[in-house]
Amino acid sequence: MSSGKREPMERQEIQMEFKWDLESMYENNDLWEKDFSKAKTLAEEIEKFKGKTVESGKTLLEVLKLRDELYRITENILTYAEMRHDEDSRNSIYQALSDRGMNLYVVVEEKTSYIVPEILSVDADTIEKFYAEEKGLKLYKHYLDEVMKKKEHVLSLKEEAILAQMGEVANSPESTYSMLNDADIKFPVIKDEENKDIEITHGNFIPLMESKDRKVRKEAFEGVYHRYYDFKNTFASTLNGCVKKDIFYSKARNYGSSLEASLDADSIPVSVYDNLLKSVHNNLDTMYKYMDIRKRALGLDELHMYDLYTPIVKDVDIKISYEEGKKIVLEGLKPMGEKYLNTVEEGFNSRWIDVYENRGKRSGAYSSGTYDSKPFVLLNYHETLDNVFTIAHEMGHSMHSYFSKNTQPYIYGGYSIFLAEVASTTNEALLMDYMLNNAKDDNEKLYLLNHYLEQFRTTVYRQSMFAEFEKLIHEYVEQGGAITADYLCETYKTLNEKYYGPNMVVDDEIAIEWARIPHFYYNFYVFQYSTGFSAAVSLSQQILKEGNIAVERYLEFLKSGSSDYPINVLRKAGVDMATPKPVDNALKLFRQLVDEMDKLI
Repeated sequence: MSSGKREPMERQEIQMEFKWDLESMYENNDLWEKDFSKAKTLAEEIEKFKGKTVESGKTLLEVLKLRDELYRITENILTYAEMRHDEDSRNSIYQALSDRGMNLYVVVEEKTSYIVPEILSVDADTIEKFYAEEKGLKLYKHYLDEVMKKKEHVLSLKEEAILAQMGEVANSPESTYSMLNDADIKFPVIKDEENKDIEITHGNFIPLMESKDRKVRKEAFEGVYHRYYDFKNTFASTLNGCVKKDIFYSKARNYGSSLEASLDADSIPVSVYDNLLKSVHNNLDTMYKYMDIRKRALGLDELHMYDLYTPIVKDVDIKISYEEGKKIVLEGLKPMGEKYLNTVEEGFNSRWIDVYENRGKRSGAYSSGTYDSKPFVLLNYHETLDNVFTIAHEMGHSMHSYFSKNTQPYIYGGYSIFLAEVASTTNEALLMDYMLNNAKDDNEKLYLLNHYLEQFRTTVYRQSMFAEFEKLIHEYVEQGGAITADYLCETYKTLNEKYYGPNMVVDDEIAIEWARIPHFYYNFYVFQYSTGFSAAVSLSQQILKEGNIAVERYLEFLKSGSSDYPINVLRKAGVDMATPKPVDNALKLFRQLVDEMDKLI
């Protein structure tokens, strides 16, 4: 595979060893259909308990166990269909299966929507009596505590059923966005560094932006964003629909704002979000200094947005094959110990990973899977350093999933969104430490240092900018404003000017970048990249300095799943996100690294 210069292949042209093993979930579609029928039967069965949930401790346990079984099989059905669809979004068979899987999910939500309101119809004393009469119910104590905690935000049976039925409609803006962005939009053909024609794709856009040839970078930048401008009103419409959905649910559930509603799902105070933005605002001067260093190092009169991704050190050209990338990741993760490393190797050797880009494949990267499946990773691997870090990142997610589901019962086998980016970024921080310590010379060290600073820029600063954008547009609509493409572009460009400062020419094209970011459809997800990165910096430093004691503490964190509130789970691992300290410490490290780079340039 070349680093972004070969046009994407068709799915069938890629060797089996580079494709994920979804057959281990369902060997064929007939088995999927069998589970689909079973789920529908279970959904009918659970509906029969409506009105009886809290008749006794025994009945409550029976309902919760049946719901677990139904959720578990539905997750297998939907996750499999969505991952098959992501392999090639043009495949109509898996478009249909994905739609049916989502429809089933909505039905299941509707059929089970009575359970929480019925639990909330009794008081805490009654639940305590149930524990005494039915010992098996104690497994669900943390879950039931969480339910009782949110009593004021759960509606009547009829209202909950209506909200559940809204699920499919509510998903429509994201679905439309995904089809337009992943399947329908086509980018122009430009000339690469060797003056050969290359079609820009989602997968090769960043490698093209990393090009040493400024003309290639500029043409790729303009080619992509001018194309998004062609659809700006459609993209504004889908994002507007998503924002209104978030606000609708927050009002329906009696929250003060959509941000409060989103964070409450994980019992995260709004102050954590606000503290993040405040800490970043207080350290924007370091970003401005970093931009000045980049401008000087590249020898430019003006630094443009399309100059952000190209490495500062021009004579270090790192191209890393997938096989070599895996070896580097394993070396970087050695401080994690044998048990952790063996599991990562198992993932590499057991087809957890879908490696290369193909036509129609979903862009980007993610870790997925279910309680019953292998953890799966989708990549679009090109031979860049960034992609090696992507392997480490997504395998961090997968290790978190692996240890959680192999330790916790199904009810606690997942982990909260707030914790989702911690394990992935800890892997990246350990990998960077290894690579910096093994740099062959000052030039390579400078290259890696630049890459680490880019991680800070893109994960702490950029994601905080995204988080601020989300907060602004939701508040704007909550205060009676109407979202238009022009409003979104103006807001987004102003934020770029604020975050990058006076040493950057903020090109007009960047104003439409919001249309390229799928995370804006994930209901205040992105701030957790920033908080997760900050937590990961602390955890990785503890692992490197304290050794086995910190590793054991960290493995317990991975095994905890959702068995406790996320703030508590992380606190036990050694990081307190309820304070500004982890973010401030991460930005302090960023400042030190910027100063170090300044001396080397």
